[in-house]
Amino acid sequence: MLMIGVMIVVLTLGLMAMCVAGYLVAGHRARSTADLAAVSGAAGFAQGQDACGAARQNALANHARVLTCDQVGDLVDFVVTVRIQVTVQTRVPGLPTSIEAVAHAGSGSQ
Repeated sequence: MLMIGVMIVVLTLGLMAMCVAGYLVAGHRARSTADLAAVSGAAGFAQGQDACGAARQNALANHARVLTCDQVGDLVDFVVTVRIQVTVQTRVPGLPTSIEAVAHAGSGSQ
């Protein structure tokens, strides 16, 4: 009986660790994808393309969704702001199913 109890505790702790790790990975993915999308949008705008279109393509390639995209400034001094959403792979009832992140990139300072 003692061994069964120990195995249940170990199994429960392992499942909880997997859930926490899933949310940590999703958070890191959201931040890095937002950074990449913002830089991609800024680079696209500097080359005369649509900043938000480039950001959306990059986010889509990284399995994320752009919630908002904003480009302010002119060709010399500009900032692209991107808010993305990433789906959490390990879903737990009662916890969020997605994580959002925001990133800024461009030639201007904010």
